[in-house]
Parts: sequence; C-alpha cells; structure tokens
Amino acid sequence: MADAGDAETVTALAALRAEITACAACPRLVAWRQRAAASPPRAFAGEEYWSKALPGFGAVDARLVVVGLAPAAHGGNRTGRMFTGDRSGDFLFAALWRAGFANQATSRRSDDGLELRDAYVTAAVRCAPPDNKPAPEERDRCRPYLARELSLLGAATVYLALGAFAYDAISRTPPVAGELPLPRRRFSHGCEIEMSGQGRPRWLLSSYHPSQRNVFTGLLTPAMFDGVLERARQLLSSS
Repeated sequence: MADAGDAETVTALAALRAEITACAACPRLVAWRQRAAASPPRAFAGEEYWSKALPGFGAVDARLVVVGLAPAAHGGNRTGRMFTGDRSGDFLFAALWRAGFANQATSRRSDDGLELRDAYVTAAVRCAPPDNKPAPEERDRCRPYLARELSLLGAATVYLALGAFAYDAISRTPPVAGELPLPRRRFSHGCEIEMSGQGRPRWLLSSYHPSQRNVFTGLLTPAMFDGVLERARQLLSSS
C-alpha cells in the first residue's frame, strides 16, 4: 500500500478501513463471501480466504480515484485487496502500470509489492455479491463508506467509475461533503462530467467495467481503457 500524506488523513482512513473490515450489515453478502471461502475452485484449494468486507487502498494523497462495483468472490474476497487475484484486476493493474499509476503490471497477492502512484482503488460495495449483483438495500448500506472514503481523499481531482453501478454510486455520493448529487446523465464509456466546488475543478470519468465478459467480448479493449486513463492524465495535468 502506498499511503502518504497528512497524518490525520492516514489515521482517519485507517479507522475507516477497520470499520469496513468488521462490517457484517448485509446477511446475504456475509453468507456468500463465507460460502465462497468454504468452497473454493480447485485453483485456490487450501488457500486461506480473507472473507471479510474490503476497504480501498492506495495513496491517500491520490489525485485519481478508481471506483469499481464490488470484490470478486475468488479475487478480493480471497486475497484481501480490491481487484487483486482476478482477471478484472489483471486488466486494471496492467493499464494503471502503463499509465504510470502503478509500479508493476500485475497483482496476485496483497503482499506482492504493488504500489499505486497518485491513485487509489475502491468500490461501491465492499463484499462479494452473488452473480456480481448487489441488491439495492446492500448498495445503500455501503454508500456511507464510499462517501466517507471519498471525503477523506481530499487531493482527488479525477474519479473514474468502472461500470454503470459505480457511476451511479458516485453520482449519488458527492465526493466533497456538502455538495449536491451530480447531474444525472446516462452511463456511457468515456462519459465525462465536470464537477464544481471547493475552489478547484474536478471530473467524473467513466469506463466499461473490466469484467471478463466485457473484455472477452471486446466491449472493452486495452486501447479503450488506455484512452480513458490518458484523458485522466490530461485532466490532472491541467488542474
């Protein structure tokens, strides 16, 4: 983890992470994450699963915040770190590395040396949901965690939503306390919304989620995702 920045923010984020990790507010999700750990696929047989809610990770002074949907049952729910140990994470971290936001292109374990540079990765829902589909009430229970996390990441300038679910979550969760929800616009790959407030420009960008289905069908290609990250770099350079 590449934590850096104000000591008070580091302490507050650590407290939030501990609170998220201890969360058991959604019985269906708790049962599912535990079931996944008890019946792993052959490739992960014998591994000890994290099997708890997952906080975000990265640099606390990050200017880019990436928001996904939820941990994967045999990815983050297994390794204990967002997007780590699954194909979506393979796609994401390789792209972040190409764009200079990570020190390495792969991440398979939480202790593998990955460091995010000027970036932070989190999700709208913190437990692996069945069929990757959180229920509305589960989304709503998790929303305060995202709101608090975004409010603590005070240097953030660009928020990148991976998929419509994350896009909707950020739209409903103002990154800066006291702001009104963002104007509702239909999700689309490459959508860009400028946000105002706090005396500086900020932006919400969107991309298709790097799920196996989206990548295997060609709905999302590495070049498409690189283009979104290139736009994020341009916005960071101009701010």
